[in-house]
Amino acid sequence: MLNKKAFISLLITSSLLAACDEKAVAPQMMAPQVTVVTLESEPVTLTRELPGRTSPFKVAEVRPQVNGIIKQQMFREGSRVDANQPLYQLDDAIYQADVDSARAKLQGANAAMNIARLKAERTLGLIKNGAVSKQENDAAEADLQEARADVASARAELQRAEIQLDYAQITSPITGRIGKSTVTQGALVTANQAATLATVQQLDPIYVDVTQSAAELVSLRRALQAGSLDDATHLPVKILLEDGSEFEHQGKLEFAEASVDPSTGSVLLRVVVPNPDNMLLPGMYVRAIIGSGVRENAILVPQQSIARDPKGNTSAMVVDEENIVAQRSVRVSRTVGDRWLVEGGLQAGDRVVVAGLQKIRPGAPVQPSERQDEQPPAAAGDEKAAAGQGS
Repeated sequence: MLNKKAFISLLITSSLLAACDEKAVAPQMMAPQVTVVTLESEPVTLTRELPGRTSPFKVAEVRPQVNGIIKQQMFREGSRVDANQPLYQLDDAIYQADVDSARAKLQGANAAMNIARLKAERTLGLIKNGAVSKQENDAAEADLQEARADVASARAELQRAEIQLDYAQITSPITGRIGKSTVTQGALVTANQAATLATVQQLDPIYVDVTQSAAELVSLRRALQAGSLDDATHLPVKILLEDGSEFEHQGKLEFAEASVDPSTGSVLLRVVVPNPDNMLLPGMYVRAIIGSGVRENAILVPQQSIARDPKGNTSAMVVDEENIVAQRSVRVSRTVGDRWLVEGGLQAGDRVVVAGLQKIRPGAPVQPSERQDEQPPAAAGDEKAAAGQGS
């Protein structure tokens, strides 16, 4: 039997060991706290940011239609001109003389026609009394018809001369902004010459020509045919200037080219953009954010919840109904704001860990709490695609 002193010593030792065991077990029993986000399906408009160049809505090259000497320049270079506004005045003395001559010929033809008409009327009256023969009456009628033809010819000649006189004043074909003049007062110009006198460009609205790869266009059309995407080409197009700022007016997709450029493998898309202040000038480099499709039941996951291994495979930590952590392989395609668009591996209702990832491992229990901050609505998807997709 143990004496009293040994018994007390054994009792103290047992108590200390039990206390140590409790201290060692206690930390293992406490599950770490993590922050989760419960995924929900939502409609997302997928967009694509494409590079492009601006080009005029209309371009008119001003050329003379008659020969002559530039007598006057009637516009200020770089200013806005209206359709049919006079730009150049040629020396029109010769053309004015041609008009006067043609007008005189018309007057003479009218006088001859009146004489022929009176003769034909007298002959018609005399033939009833037998005073003239039928042959003479026919000749008088033929002379009247010839006189009428001469009047019509003279009238056409006058009209032609007046047109030539009008062409001596060169006008703007369209409304727009005119560039520099390539000729000065006193220069000789010829009808339909190759060199332009000036160029007028309509800049409001203005075109933005962007290019999209043919492979991407084919993929998009397949998705539309399969029903996984809804058409979004009717949505407004945002224009980003070269400095990254957004242009205040949104454009509209006008059309897509029906052929592929064999040198680049891309398709031309044309966007029409209002440009009332002429902020956009032809030849500027811009970027256009164009809607490519709408995914009605898209799953978006916060970027910080997606991990990528050295092979490029992506995964996420998911908390199940029993608050146990599981690692899930995930496929993502592109970013939408600060979230990834999920292509597979996650679904609505999954609770994905977004904070506390360094404290957990697969199969371990956790204490999840829902993140309280609100995500911005996914009205437009980012154009950037994922660098690589996970398994």
